[in-house]
Amino acid sequence: MWFKNLQVFRLTTPWKITAEELHAQLSRIAFSQCASNEMQSQGWASPRNNDQLVHSVNQQFLISLATEKKLLPSSVINQVTKARALEIEEEQGFAPGRKAMKDLKERITEELLPRAFGVKRNTNVWIDPVNRWLVIDASSPSKADEVIKLLLKCCDKLPLEGLRTKTSPQAAMTGWLAGNEAPKGFTIDQDTELKSSTEDKATVRYVRYTLEPDDIQKHIAAGKQCTKLALTWDDKVSFVLTDTLTIKRIKPLDVLDESKDKGSNEEERFDADFVLMTAELASLLSDVVFALDGEMDSAQAA
Repeated sequence: MWFKNLQVFRLTTPWKITAEELHAQLSRIAFSQCASNEMQSQGWASPRNNDQLVHSVNQQFLISLATEKKLLPSSVINQVTKARALEIEEEQGFAPGRKAMKDLKERITEELLPRAFGVKRNTNVWIDPVNRWLVIDASSPSKADEVIKLLLKCCDKLPLEGLRTKTSPQAAMTGWLAGNEAPKGFTIDQDTELKSSTEDKATVRYVRYTLEPDDIQKHIAAGKQCTKLALTWDDKVSFVLTDTLTIKRIKPLDVLDESKDKGSNEEERFDADFVLMTAELASLLSDVVFALDGEMDSAQAA
């Protein structure tokens, strides 16, 4: 198993917690399915479909936030509400007023909720107490925020903050493109996005296209900055770095495929894959931070 996207956070101090202690804390908000009158339910679920909320291998933790949402489109609610309002109008001789329509819509929603279909998704979280990383497999910051908010509710004294580097990803990526040279250990791939800082936010995207230095120089000279850049790290992992320090489209390359042969059963193969992923991604994150001139300390951030 490999995370596809990385929303990266820092454990600011050593977090000495056992898997058992973390399980107990997450149990405070364990996942349960939506009740008939609920639109959404959210809580911690077992990442391996057993009774454990924390999967621990080689001092690395895997946890999972489960979210179930009822599929009840507003168009359906409005359609039923409109039909019911017409019935009321025929009975009483005049159309319901604004407040009556609002109350009617709320009643219709309550009636339809028990019959609505629930869709469940899981957001996985990797916690590395050794190297002090907390990484959420989510493509958007809003989904990561959901995880962090629930973690803070459950966990005692969680020493967590966002990852901040001395050089911004945007400035660094623009510099790498301008010099046509990636930082040590990385190569520049064929996808990139450059965006203007002016009000029009003019954007140029290259997809699977060999970047021509002259073209890139023209865009940079015109005031555009790099906001997304595809890179390969150590010939092992390809990814896209963004200006928000999100790492997207993680893909382990063929050199790492040998892990598929490890272990005689599914559990052993999963654990071998998890150990490999966490070791490689911890090194990748360390090198990304180094390429961005290191982490910003609290005094610099202030």
